[in-house]
Amino acid sequence: MSRILIVGAGFSGAVIARELAEAGHIVDVIDKREHIGGNAFDYVNDKGIRIHKYGPHLFHTNNKEVVDWLSQFTEWVPYKHKVKALLSDGRYVTLPVNKETKEIVGEENIVDIFIRPYTKKMWAMDIEDLDPSVLLRVPVRDDDNEYYFPNDEYQMMPKHGYTNIFHNIFNHDNILVKTGVEFRKEMEKGYDFIFNSMPIDQYFDYEFGHLPYRSIKFHHVDVPAPRILPTGTVNFTHNGPYTRMTEWKNFPEHGDNDEWTTLTYEEPCNYQENQMERYYPVKDKDGNNRSRYKLYKSLIPNNMEFIGRCGQYVYIDMHQAIASALAVSKRYLYNTAEV
Repeated sequence: MSRILIVGAGFSGAVIARELAEAGHIVDVIDKREHIGGNAFDYVNDKGIRIHKYGPHLFHTNNKEVVDWLSQFTEWVPYKHKVKALLSDGRYVTLPVNKETKEIVGEENIVDIFIRPYTKKMWAMDIEDLDPSVLLRVPVRDDDNEYYFPNDEYQMMPKHGYTNIFHNIFNHDNILVKTGVEFRKEMEKGYDFIFNSMPIDQYFDYEFGHLPYRSIKFHHVDVPAPRILPTGTVNFTHNGPYTRMTEWKNFPEHGDNDEWTTLTYEEPCNYQENQMERYYPVKDKDGNNRSRYKLYKSLIPNNMEFIGRCGQYVYIDMHQAIASALAVSKRYLYNTAEV
């Protein structure tokens, strides 16, 4: 039996905590925020509408192992995500760009309407300077598909919200969770191993310089109308500071108010302009940021493993974070069993 410290109560930390607790280890989980769930945290506002505090989280995957594991802690409702883009003339068109959208805007205009302005706002970079793999996440299609994740077998939303999932995952006698607690290096002395999701450059006191991140300011507004948008998310195509807006009632089990709806619009920014909230590692074309991360990785002590987006300096979706955490857990349990 080992005594384990997990820094961060998001998906990466929660999965590892549960797996190790089930195996008999004693696990303490801390998070500097006042809530569990990491960026997947959601809550019900005073209009009875469920809000994802850090932007829409949409569960989609082809990984059955991840679905089976998570299904221990939640019921599901089916949901296939659709996204529209709002053109300057007020028309809505489908994203990812499909055959109909190409016919409306002209194929030669796709980059300048949908990709270039979004990239500038989201990454503060021209598309020529961004790693091409980032742009390939949402390909242009030649059919009439309207779904945002058309190739994923499993697409659904947790019936009782994401925060409820975390309460269920952490509900184990071997797990103690403390929120509002920031990691300090002197904590390491009391544990056999630490799984750390804090920014790796911060842990090493920025010895090789800061790793850049993009962040998002979320603006929540209540509107006295039953429904506003045609889909859950609508992207802007203008050159203003905002990238998209979400109407939460367009998601299943997110509230049923006949008089009010709640919208959230997003404003990307440098993380240093948003209380050091790090969301998206910057994947530059030349790979300089990844090289700097590898320098930090070479300093990791033997009794620690960095996990999650900030710990590994990588952009991963929820299902990828869960799959990675399951693999990390299995490897740790195997290695400690051999000792």
